[in-house]
Amino acid sequence: MVAILRRTALLSLVCHCSTTNVRQSAAFLLRPVVIEGVIVVVPSSSLSSSSSSSSSLLSSIRRRFRFYPDHPSSFSPRKSVIMASSSATAASSFSSSEEEEETIIIDAPYGAWESPITSEVVSSKNVKLGPVYFHDGEVYWLEGRPSEGGRNVLCRAAAAAAAAAGGGGGGGTTSAATATDVTPPGSNVRTRVHEYGGGAVVFGGAKTPSSSSGGGIYYSEFVTQQICRLDGTPVTAVAPDDENDGGSGGGGGGGRSRYRYADGVLTKDGGTMYCVREDHANPNPRDVVNELVSIDVCDGSTRTIASGRDFYSSPRLSRDDTKLAYVAWDHPNMPWDTTELRIIIDLPSSSSSSSSSYDPDTNGHVLVAGGNDESVMQPTWHPIADELYYLSDASGYYNIYVAGRASSVLPMSVDFGGSSPGWTFGRGGYVFLDDGRLVSSYEGDEGSILVVADVVVVDGSSGDDGTTTTTTMTTIDNVREYRGGEEETTGLPSIFSGIVPGVGGDIYFLGGSPGSPTCVYAWNVDRDDDDDRVTMPPAARVLARSSSISDAFPDDVISVPRRVVFPTTLGNAYGYHYPPRNGRYVCTSDASPPLLVKAHGGPTSCANRSFNAGIQYWTSRGFAVLDVDYGGSTGYGRDYRRRLRGSWGIVDVDDVCNGATYLVERGLADVDRLCIDGGSAGGYTTLCALAFRDVFRAGTSLYGIGDLTALAGDTHKFESRYLDGLVGPYPEDERVYRERSPIESVDTLSCPILLLQGAEDEVVPPNQAVMMHEALLRKGIPTCLKIYEGEQHGFRKAENIRDALDSELAFYGKVFGIKIPGAIDAGGYTTLCALAFRDVFRAGTSLYGIGDLTALAGDTHKFESRYLDGLVGPYPEDERVYRERSPIESVDTLSCPILLLQGAEDEVVPPNQAVMMHEALLRKGIPTCLKIYEGEQHGFRKAENIRDALDSELAFYGKWGDADCSR
Repeated sequence: MVAILRRTALLSLVCHCSTTNVRQSAAFLLRPVVIEGVIVVVPSSSLSSSSSSSSSLLSSIRRRFRFYPDHPSSFSPRKSVIMASSSATAASSFSSSEEEEETIIIDAPYGAWESPITSEVVSSKNVKLGPVYFHDGEVYWLEGRPSEGGRNVLCRAAAAAAAAAGGGGGGGTTSAATATDVTPPGSNVRTRVHEYGGGAVVFGGAKTPSSSSGGGIYYSEFVTQQICRLDGTPVTAVAPDDENDGGSGGGGGGGRSRYRYADGVLTKDGGTMYCVREDHANPNPRDVVNELVSIDVCDGSTRTIASGRDFYSSPRLSRDDTKLAYVAWDHPNMPWDTTELRIIIDLPSSSSSSSSSYDPDTNGHVLVAGGNDESVMQPTWHPIADELYYLSDASGYYNIYVAGRASSVLPMSVDFGGSSPGWTFGRGGYVFLDDGRLVSSYEGDEGSILVVADVVVVDGSSGDDGTTTTTTMTTIDNVREYRGGEEETTGLPSIFSGIVPGVGGDIYFLGGSPGSPTCVYAWNVDRDDDDDRVTMPPAARVLARSSSISDAFPDDVISVPRRVVFPTTLGNAYGYHYPPRNGRYVCTSDASPPLLVKAHGGPTSCANRSFNAGIQYWTSRGFAVLDVDYGGSTGYGRDYRRRLRGSWGIVDVDDVCNGATYLVERGLADVDRLCIDGGSAGGYTTLCALAFRDVFRAGTSLYGIGDLTALAGDTHKFESRYLDGLVGPYPEDERVYRERSPIESVDTLSCPILLLQGAEDEVVPPNQAVMMHEALLRKGIPTCLKIYEGEQHGFRKAENIRDALDSELAFYGKVFGIKIPGAIDAGGYTTLCALAFRDVFRAGTSLYGIGDLTALAGDTHKFESRYLDGLVGPYPEDERVYRERSPIESVDTLSCPILLLQGAEDEVVPPNQAVMMHEALLRKGIPTCLKIYEGEQHGFRKAENIRDALDSELAFYGKWGDADCSR
């Protein structure tokens, strides 16, 4: 351990240690050494007389601080550093007098650090926030709550908190008293359109006396997929009951739901809703129908407004409700490939008598922009000029355009579309304030940048021929930028997105930083100019927090990432490096830490720099993490985004491997302890990296793709042709599909793989994980598969998030030989006792261990036949004690899985001990597995049995007791 003390406390500490039992162990004999003006007290056995050894030790200590030279906890020669071995006994015997500033720092291997950021903390103390809404003077947001089965809840801030966007300092937060759950208990606000959802809440109109809980507010209920009014009253006849039989239970997908709805907008009178509808009358992906519909919210009557394309999104009403803009596209395009922006000029009302003559064919609607390999999205009408704005990547970046103009009104070499545009409904990269000003944001190298611009409205402008037109036009002027993270100037968090306008200059958004969790913020864009002196807006105010982790733990437990740019096949790629960090630990035994490389999903998406408790779970234990924005990621312009065209499984794999190598070359990662994980598309990249490259030693695929050919015909409609652009058309390019499928290259695999999967996943069906698991078992590769009931694409339930994290940690611990804190590695009897009599461990393995002391007392070899007399007591005189301490007598208190490994010819602990324990566990219904090795005595000596025992235990911990015992 290392203790940072003042010099006045040093002498008494050394003297104290020299007179205690600590000195009896050579490991704890302390020797003070002065190095560069720093007093270092170390175990004598770890020091030679050479100054080079001393300098090497000091360098090891400094490694803990090298990533944060400016951090207040960084190493300082003015501090006295005390180092001893990692013994709790030694720690408890240390005492010091006089003035003392003691911080015990334990010297332990990377990966073996004990962390306060447990899986339970990650799953139970976090909610997923967003999107944010502003309606009728109040701020709302969605909370995804793992502790409540992953359901989404619509919440509302107190009016006083929402109104304080521009007043006072920052740092405030809502509490249970000032934030209210708006949706009914048990409800789940989530739509399954495109499976990824979004746009599940619709606001419009004001509250009425008869509906004081919200008035014109509607949401999609996950179980039934019906649209419900906020007061809980279903919008009747939106879908007949026999076609929308959603079943019951808030966590799962329920029963059959023919219609799904998303991305709605209400007319100003609140009577008609326009939205996307997805018809699953025939659930085959190629038969699912997407269209735009209007719904009379009073009688539930529905009419098709736009049809004929494979996909629709973003229906947006003009200021006078007479025009409707929307985005449409066809297979094989995705929304970031080629889309069209169209307008319905003469929009019929839901009760219009002209409905019989209205033609919903999209081809008959006015084409504004898009097509020809151009992606357009996020249309928005200007609130004063009623001009149609939108995003387009025609310039090479998602810039802001106005209908009818060829050039961007705000040309910049940045993407304004947000982090992952196109995946979910309801996202916006820019908004308008009620006075017409434009507000947007983009990502810079160091954080987010807010853009505020005046929009000048020109009425009755002169034409080129001298005539006066009646067209209202806008121009952009007075563009200002505010950088996030500059508290002294802007008061903005370092990272923010999802901006929504309030009243006046108020805006609301999601924000945070790499070291602080995502919050709902309020801020005011207005500032005063007075004689060239600029008064900046007050700091952004926190309305809600996604996590209390950063408040509960000290800063020196939180790892702050640094952006890295590294060379790769097609130029440079990008990532965020999180060094291991835990103020209670230092590692002098390892030159570099194990590295977990993370491959994000999508693949047309990006890594998120905001606070991620799941990443801090790893770094606080001594792992380094690299979150890679491989080629194909968003946020770097169109050319970078299109690097994956036809090259998925190649470019992304090159980049994650080159990123890991880049850190290894700089001494920031251990080349022998590189691992990788990823979810969905990131799971595919993970499996490809393990199958086609020799860089990583282990990996975890979370709901990932192992067989591209199977996925081509077995996924949902939205992504059913996604692979055409990433790999090639199928079945024409079937050979390429097979070449890039990890399941086809199992023969090149040699490292352990953990597979985690949701049972109800319709994006990447469970058969992908099952087939991969079976192929790995046939090859004899250590592997384990866990399928979580009630989970879809991504894990939302707290117990499953917790189990997935702990399983992956235990998995890498076994692969790399890291003794994970909290994992038991004692004698078989101690193991069984710890599992039976304590509620600490979640699984255990007893190797030729003792379950019944009474049976052992009369059934072991001569040498140890009376051993128990001293350990327990004489038998049979103390038979009661023997039974009380026998795990087999306390099976009723057991609840966790147990693996039993036994030698058939063991005469020290005979096989009947394992057999009896196994039978008792089976009777109790506890997951258990017994393996008896022929030809083995007390301890395994045959190579094939040692190998099988290790692989079985690895699979068991990864699968928490559901290991395949047939091998």
